[in-house]
Amino acid sequence: MRLLVVEDEQDLAGAVADHLRAVGHAVDSAGTLHDALAAVRATSYDLVLLDLHLPDGDGLSLVRDLRDRSVGTPVMIATARDRIMERIEGLEAGADDYLVKPYDLDEMVARIAAILRRADSSRAALRQFGSISVVPATKTVLRDGQPVGLTPKEWEILDRLSRRPGITVAKAEFEDALYGFGSEVESNAIEAHISRLRSKLGRGAIETVRGFGYRMGQG
Repeated sequence: MRLLVVEDEQDLAGAVADHLRAVGHAVDSAGTLHDALAAVRATSYDLVLLDLHLPDGDGLSLVRDLRDRSVGTPVMIATARDRIMERIEGLEAGADDYLVKPYDLDEMVARIAAILRRADSSRAALRQFGSISVVPATKTVLRDGQPVGLTPKEWEILDRLSRRPGITVAKAEFEDALYGFGSEVESNAIEAHISRLRSKLGRGAIETVRGFGYRMGQG
């Protein structure tokens, strides 16, 4: 998943980003409201982790911007503001969760995972493609009933393909989801991941739509 961390305390932002990357997410960071607004308008994120007290404005402006544009990107507020009315204001503005500083990084990861599960109701279902079974809730993949081990990036690719059967997913969308701003992405990185997935799931599991991208096959 690609996440945006909006936090002006550089040490905290770095620690949070490192912790999220360690569990398999691609992470971008913004230290101002201006940069955060530019990021969410240019990129489709799976979740935004948002501080409210930013040097150039109130983080709630970003929540309202997303909701006014009918963008459903989940937002978890992470702030030192701990009064009940402030929590209510954040949730009423459209945030999905509210975490008060100082917070435990492992709890943050668990809350983010819970939000992402809720954000995609299809994650609760079994997705079946011939001999391939995809269970999003547990990030489990079976081939002919036997578990298949995937890397985090392989899982992300398979998840994006299997949640939209029949839809062609462009290479650029995979790159946006798997890598943050400033990351060096080799030109054949996605093709390499697809190749490894096919070796594990069968050549027919992922179809190439030449000139457009990839779509889920039937294993």
